[in-house]
Amino acid sequence: MSDSKDLLFELGCEELPPTTLKALRDNLLKGICDGLDEANLSFGTAYSFATPRRLTVWLEDVQISQEDIEVEKRGPAVVAAYDKEGNPSKAALGFARGCGAEFGDLGTLKTDKGEWLSYNKLEKGQAADTLIPAIIEKSLTRLPIAKRMRWGSSNAAFVRPVHWAVLLFGSDIITTELLGLTTGNTSYGHRFHAPEAITITSASKYEEQLNAAYVMANTEKRKTIIKEQANAAASAVNGIAHIEPALLDEITALVEYPVAVTGSFDEHFLALPKEVLITTMQINQKYFPVLDDNGALLPYFITISNINSSNPSSVSHGNERVIRPRLADAEFFWQQDMKTTLADRIPSLNNVVFQHKLGSVGEKTKRVSALSSQFAEQLGFDATLAARAAQLSKTDLVTDMVGEFASLQGVIGHYYANENNEATEVATALEEQYLPKQSGGALPTTQTGKVLALSDKLDTVVGIFSVGLLPTGDKDPFALRRASLGVLRIIIENKLVLDLNELIALSCTQFRHTFDANETKLLVLNFMIDRLKGYALSQGYTAEQFAAVASVGCSEPVDFMNRLDAVKRFAQMDEAASLGEANKRIQNLLKKAPDNVASQFNAALLNDTAEIELHKQLQAIESRVSPLIEQHDYIEALKQLSALKAPIDAFFEHVFIMADDENLKHTRLALLAKIHANFIKIADISMI
Repeated sequence: MSDSKDLLFELGCEELPPTTLKALRDNLLKGICDGLDEANLSFGTAYSFATPRRLTVWLEDVQISQEDIEVEKRGPAVVAAYDKEGNPSKAALGFARGCGAEFGDLGTLKTDKGEWLSYNKLEKGQAADTLIPAIIEKSLTRLPIAKRMRWGSSNAAFVRPVHWAVLLFGSDIITTELLGLTTGNTSYGHRFHAPEAITITSASKYEEQLNAAYVMANTEKRKTIIKEQANAAASAVNGIAHIEPALLDEITALVEYPVAVTGSFDEHFLALPKEVLITTMQINQKYFPVLDDNGALLPYFITISNINSSNPSSVSHGNERVIRPRLADAEFFWQQDMKTTLADRIPSLNNVVFQHKLGSVGEKTKRVSALSSQFAEQLGFDATLAARAAQLSKTDLVTDMVGEFASLQGVIGHYYANENNEATEVATALEEQYLPKQSGGALPTTQTGKVLALSDKLDTVVGIFSVGLLPTGDKDPFALRRASLGVLRIIIENKLVLDLNELIALSCTQFRHTFDANETKLLVLNFMIDRLKGYALSQGYTAEQFAAVASVGCSEPVDFMNRLDAVKRFAQMDEAASLGEANKRIQNLLKKAPDNVASQFNAALLNDTAEIELHKQLQAIESRVSPLIEQHDYIEALKQLSALKAPIDAFFEHVFIMADDENLKHTRLALLAKIHANFIKIADISMI
């Protein structure tokens, strides 16, 4: 008899939500694997499958039973095990009784803390098939389902009604009750092509049996087939399928047996912005658009059907009939919007609420306009263009097109600004204000786009913080983390010389409601420094290196990253460890020194060769380091300071710092303070 078997669990449901199917699949697999680990049941390779109508887990070589284990129980101390007459005490007898043994069966356990009564017992491992039902039930209970539903007269609750459950251990059925169903070996194929019951014979035959029933259970294989079919269909009309990963995932979760079908639409719709047509096809219809070699849209689309129709042209015509009125609606919105310029829409922003304590979008626009002008002037950009872009920045929000296609905010503004003959850079900035849209996403490229994106994000972060709506845990409804990271990336990756303290303070002055500006500035700065830490770690810097720079209070992101790079390179030098320890020792000594000890230095009191030499070299290095720091050449400054390693080592070895002579002691401490002051101008290297 084999000591392991394959485990197969399939839960058959009504159509599952496509956007959460992958999460349900992955969490079910993780839950069952974790449960087996907790039960000390080993297993081999783990597989998971998901289609619109099923969630499946297949684990190879699951141990058929737990190992027998010897359990040692410790009882009362031996000194308390007997009464005065030498008979077993009540405590000892109670311990034996609790172990299901006689007193004479007990042993003793010697430890460094004394000697204790003990009892060794062999606990037989439980059979896996008795443990698996509870493991699966627990995994189903813990799935990330926002809202569970009930159906029929059952009290069972799940994301969708369930209709069958397969639970096989090897070729044997594990019979149990799950979500109101009795498990068995009966599954079902495609709803239309193979609706009859299927008897699953084993886990290894599962995929093969479902494939024969028009169900491609493997998610990744199904995704690959969809992509290949879409590309082939697009190629047939001399185009290229535009396949976005998120849409591909969603379509994969919508079908069990994918069949690509090509459709078309009237060419005159191509006069509309490409993004409008693509959004209509992708978001509303779940179609793949078709592009030419230059990226221009062609009047075709690819839809993925869930049936292998005997008359595919009827499927194509049906989809064409559905998309035509949607494109006609978009065309109508465009024509209506063209009757009013973006500039004429500015007053309408006063009727749109941004946040009830912070006022309307119109008020936000005025704040952003003021910030954009000042940032542009500070950076040497065109302040007039920046102000104009800010004034128009949110006007597309009150257009019919964005009202229908909210995801196109900014994009539509770009198109409409061009139609209104606004400056090209202003039009581009209306779209770039929302960049970056995700971690690592593209940044604004125009000067006006950079300052508008900075101003808009900063106004949002400072404003929301000022009314006390700070992000908590995973809740961040105003996307303040993303906005803050966007501010940092725009500044750092474009090497903009800007100080976060100054930017935040300037933004605070734009608000008219009552709030604690100083507290808000501190909260926002710390929040952004936390985001900067995440950014730095993602760039390969260590937490210790980041802390070394953060400790000196640098609030210019570009300068911060320059210091961080210098610290990273310095950490690789031979002298780094010794100088780090020396600085740590210096700081500990200075903690016990008077606050004004640095001003009590008197070179004439130095009398030891080592301290005289250290002072001499420090003076020479200081004259070279100061201009380097002013030029932000931090790595060269640290290289110069690294020459102090030998004289510092000699100083600590030969000089008694805490001399009886108070003046001499303070002079020596002041010398150390001077050394520390030079390093701390760059970073606290004691932290690396």
